[in-house]
Amino acid sequence: MNVADIVRVLDEAYPPHLAEKWDQVGLICGDPDAEVNTVAFALDCTHAVAERAVEMGADMLVVHHPLLLRGVHSVAANTPKGKVIHTLIRGGVALFAAHTNADSARPGVNDKLAELVGITPGRPIAPKEGPGLDKWGVHVPVAAAEQVKEALFAAGAGEIGNYSRCAFDIPGQGQFRPEDGAAPAEGEVGVLHRGEEIRVEFVAPRRRRAGLIDALLSAHPYETPAYDVVEMPHLENVDEAEGLGRVGELPEAMTLREFTQQVANNLPATEWGVRAAGDPERLVKKVAVSSGSGDSFLDAAAALGVDVFVTSDLRHHPVDEHLRAGGPAVVDTAHWASEFPWCEQAQGIVEKHAGVRCEVIDIRTDPWTISAHPAQ
Repeated sequence: MNVADIVRVLDEAYPPHLAEKWDQVGLICGDPDAEVNTVAFALDCTHAVAERAVEMGADMLVVHHPLLLRGVHSVAANTPKGKVIHTLIRGGVALFAAHTNADSARPGVNDKLAELVGITPGRPIAPKEGPGLDKWGVHVPVAAAEQVKEALFAAGAGEIGNYSRCAFDIPGQGQFRPEDGAAPAEGEVGVLHRGEEIRVEFVAPRRRRAGLIDALLSAHPYETPAYDVVEMPHLENVDEAEGLGRVGELPEAMTLREFTQQVANNLPATEWGVRAAGDPERLVKKVAVSSGSGDSFLDAAAALGVDVFVTSDLRHHPVDEHLRAGGPAVVDTAHWASEFPWCEQAQGIVEKHAGVRCEVIDIRTDPWTISAHPAQ
């Protein structure tokens, strides 16, 4: 396996098109052709994490938070980010980030968080519209139908759920008259031609349209094939849709106090711990989660009728206004704690599909190191 092979595995699990427009995901540094025997995983690429990756002999480091999310004008070794980059390059470690694409993917960061707080992950808080499907109809001479279908299937046509090479053939008779300048595969210039044809119908992702047209033009015997493409309405099951956040229900209702303790028990420990806002004795059952900073989803979670919303980096005024408006209780976790468990999920995916040695770096990169309360 090389770096490019691992990138393909990760891009399949966490498609880059799911990333938010402002995000920067993918390979940050490293040679795509470099051999990979060991892959390390971490939430953040701090200098300590980079040093650990080099010490353990990793050839590639996969992280959630992009090191170069915002524009930089220097990666000199005497700058914080440059120091990390130089450490990795000198140690022969490629760096890859799966960020908001991993948040929205299924399974992804939010699915892992949902499972840890005690719910089965259902619909996203903010579903992403699927890639969309086209319905195609292609007219082809009977003798060439199979070769054209094979070319279209190879270009991504005919996949429905767990089925591939799906198509429907409609026999019929086509006609045309080649005019001057034509070079017909069948018939003669100036003579009306009629022949047995098949209309091949299939569906394909809209994003494959350009590639399918190229495949059709290459495989079809006619100079100008007859075909039509119709965009199909988006009918995706929202409970299985990709997107940010997840919603689900606890097996049994419990008080907010009990639920907050359950969250604290199941997430990685931090000095910050876990805090909640709302009536401690209020019963909660329907839960929404959003990994990382999620206060932009306070209104969306309330609109979904949840009893409690679990996220990180909550601020005083948005939470206060949210509760005063009758919104659900909120549970505030450390950002690192809500997302670090994803590393284990990503490790499992790479182990399964790449067959290389994988290891999660257990350095706690949560920046908060002290939590103090008044002495009694």
